[in-house]
Amino acid sequence: MITKEQILDALRNVQDPDLGKDLVTLNMVKDIEIDGNQVSFTIVLTTPACPLKEMMKTACENAIKLLVSKDAITTIHFTANVNSNRKDSKVFLPNVKNIIAVGSGKGGVGKSSVAVNLALALARDGVKVGLLDADIYGPSIPIMLGIKGERPMMKDEGGKGKIVPIEVMGIKAMSIGLLIDDKQAVVWRGPMASSALKQFISDVLWEDLDYLVIDLPPGTGDIHLTLVQTIPITGAVIVTTPQEVAMADAKKAIMMFDGPQIKVPILGIIENMSYFTPPELPENKYYIFGKGGGRRLADMFEVPYLGELPIALDIREGGDIGRPAFLSGDANTINSIGEIAQQVARNISIRNANLDPTKVVEITL
Repeated sequence: MITKEQILDALRNVQDPDLGKDLVTLNMVKDIEIDGNQVSFTIVLTTPACPLKEMMKTACENAIKLLVSKDAITTIHFTANVNSNRKDSKVFLPNVKNIIAVGSGKGGVGKSSVAVNLALALARDGVKVGLLDADIYGPSIPIMLGIKGERPMMKDEGGKGKIVPIEVMGIKAMSIGLLIDDKQAVVWRGPMASSALKQFISDVLWEDLDYLVIDLPPGTGDIHLTLVQTIPITGAVIVTTPQEVAMADAKKAIMMFDGPQIKVPILGIIENMSYFTPPELPENKYYIFGKGGGRRLADMFEVPYLGELPIALDIREGGDIGRPAFLSGDANTINSIGEIAQQVARNISIRNANLDPTKVVEITL
């Protein structure tokens, strides 16, 4: 008779390709059931969109046939439980598993557009996602999500009023642009902006989230330092365009996050506005801003290259009308964004399994 111990022993020979350990050690095998030569169990993935699950399924089936019984008929189910590696005090955002900072060295590279579409693509696979607009001076998330002019509700939480994020398109979103008059410019000195951001984080009621995507302002200033000193950033995604001037500034963003005093892991680089393809010439690519700059930057700093996004009318229009490209663009745009999101989720799982625990940064400047 086939036993659970035999199944577990066989599955100790199957490794998760990303995490580098076997499925049993990683506690990913659940609910083993045996009926004669019928074997079924569940593999709990660390990301729902794992691109390697078919390979893992085949490896499990082969291990059981080879090491347990050649007559075994194996049924494998997949589920997902996004992992976390937070070891901070959880004073802020206690219910958030992973915090993704989306930054760039300069403005105008499409960072906010990338942040919005990344959040929507992550949520597609059934995980809980939030989007926080931390661009105090130029919040654009309300326009891109079609919630400009809306006002969030307040909720009493332990005797203190908390701001409830707006639920839109399957994610929860919050922006200072929802709290101020959009006809007025935000004119704050650095310390005022940093204080406002810290209060904004503490006063928003984020419930259980697998991922919180934070759209940062461009540059490497007070807002960025306040953020890493207030909440534990799981990793940073850097957005650039191919030309040299954009990459020069993106280098500064990478060196800030990956510097000795901050040490926030770089989850990868996204090259935005990589090329233009005219609708009437779908096979042609015109590299208006140069070619391959994002990949060269990733190679230079030995960080993952997440992919490229084109200059596309659907991306621009989607942001302007509050219908992001991931929900309304053409198939190529949607696929490109989806693949980038999968890679981000995958890199977070690898980061949580192999690097030091996520914690608030202590900086002495």
